[in-house]
Amino acid sequence: MRPSAVAAEAPAAAQPQAALIASLQSRVLAAHSATLALESWCADHKLAGDPHLVARRMDVADKPLSAAQRARLAIGPDEPVRYRRVRLACGDRVLSEADNWYVPARLTPEMNATLDGTRTPFGRVVRPLEPTRRTIEVRPFPRPAAPGPDDKLFEIDAVLSTGAGQPFCEVAETYLGGALPEASR
Repeated sequence: MRPSAVAAEAPAAAQPQAALIASLQSRVLAAHSATLALESWCADHKLAGDPHLVARRMDVADKPLSAAQRARLAIGPDEPVRYRRVRLACGDRVLSEADNWYVPARLTPEMNATLDGTRTPFGRVVRPLEPTRRTIEVRPFPRPAAPGPDDKLFEIDAVLSTGAGQPFCEVAETYLGGALPEASR
C-alpha cells in the first residue's frame, strides 16, 4: 500500500508546476506582445524588484528565413531581413530565449536604431505599431517534476503584424523554467 501512496504524491507535487506552466503559456498566447505578457507575469509573481525585461543579445550567426517564413511575412526572396537572438531577463532570471526575424523597412528608423543599439525588448520597441500576434505553432517539452531555471517549458512560433494587418516580424520563442517562481529554489 505504501508504493501507491508515494506514486499518488508525485502527480500532486507536479500539479502546481503544470498549472503555472499552463498559465504562463495561456497568458503569452492571449497577448498581443510577449514582452508585455512576460513583464506582467514577472510583476504578478514578484520575480524581480523591477519587472521590466531586458533583451540580452546572444552572439550567434544569422539564421536565414525559410520560403514559408518569407511567405508569412509577405516579402520576396530579396527583401532585407534582420535577425536577433536574445534572452529576455527579468532581474537575474532568464524567462525566455527568442529568435527574431524582422523586416527593417517596416519599422521606423528610430525603432531600427533602438534595436541595433540597446537592450530594449522588441515588443517594447514596436509598441507604437499596435502589434498583434498570430500563433503559428506551440510545442511543449517533456516536463521534469521540478524544472530548473534553464529547462525548456514550451516553444511558440508567431508572426507579428501591425494594427493595420501588415506582417513585420516572425519569432520563435522558447520559454524557460526561470519564469517559474520555484525555479530558483
